Amino acid sequence: MADIHKKIGNLSVHPLALGGNVFGWTADEAESFAVLDAYAAAGGNFIDTADVYSAWVPGNEGGESETVIGNWFASRGNRADIVLATKVGAGVPEPRGLRASVIKAGVEESLRRLRTDYIDLYYTHYDDPSVPVEEFITALDALVKEGKVREIAASNITPERLQESLEFSEASGLAKYVAIQPHYNLVSRDTYEGDLAAVAEKHGLAAVPYFALAKGFLTGKYRPGTTVDSARAEGAAEYLQTDRGRRVLTALDEVAAAHEAELATVALAWLAAQPTVATPLASARTVQQLKPLLAVVDLKLTDAELKRLTEASA
Repeated sequence: MADIHKKIGNLSVHPLALGGNVFGWTADEAESFAVLDAYAAAGGNFIDTADVYSAWVPGNEGGESETVIGNWFASRGNRADIVLATKVGAGVPEPRGLRASVIKAGVEESLRRLRTDYIDLYYTHYDDPSVPVEEFITALDALVKEGKVREIAASNITPERLQESLEFSEASGLAKYVAIQPHYNLVSRDTYEGDLAAVAEKHGLAAVPYFALAKGFLTGKYRPGTTVDSARAEGAAEYLQTDRGRRVLTALDEVAAAHEAELATVALAWLAAQPTVATPLASARTVQQLKPLLAVVDLKLTDAELKRLTEASA
């Protein structure tokens, strides 16, 4: 049987990254454990979270998702089986930034909540233009040297700052970003394609796109005249107002019908086939929602189907 895993630096990951943003937000601990168990049982090993999840919820402070995942590790005794990604630098309402002191304190807080002594992939969540790349790359390199972090990555960064960070790492012989987490999907392509993707390709970075299903729009449950009970319904429904959104739904309907697949599976398969993409990132509140996400492993789109989707999303 062929190995389905993808490479991110020295890490070997499942073709679907499971987003942890819903844990401790729209999914309580029991629901979160059920999703995590089902993902692991299906062979999944790549879980993504952040220290700020879910500070936007009244009464939450951030760290709720990491706490749930840490409790799951402790309960299941499976930390060594999972490639764990988390992030530093975001905050609500004000970002914490990327000062060395923030990174140093942030990793300790995450390790405590996650009940582990290392993080496999550690992202700078948002760039902080007030901090020189030399400062945060040196701080991240120290964490790698201490064994607290295995690989480093970046999210929400401009092509220019990404290039500058990579050049500094190379020139200084310090830890270097191996991955990028951009906003990227069938109805949001210019958020990654172009200069940012070119820098990633040039330096061999793996992309792990977030909002892979456009806040749920690409599941197909948002249609004219429908009402969806979801915390993201308003954002997802906006895509229905655009010609591109409607064209993409039509193309997804056609391709999904040909494979007897769900729209979400097709949307993820298109993303997985794009240059530099290692694995799309998607979250599920329930085990039922997880099934079409995991199905991306077995869905191979034809060149004609990929072209149809790409043209519809132009």
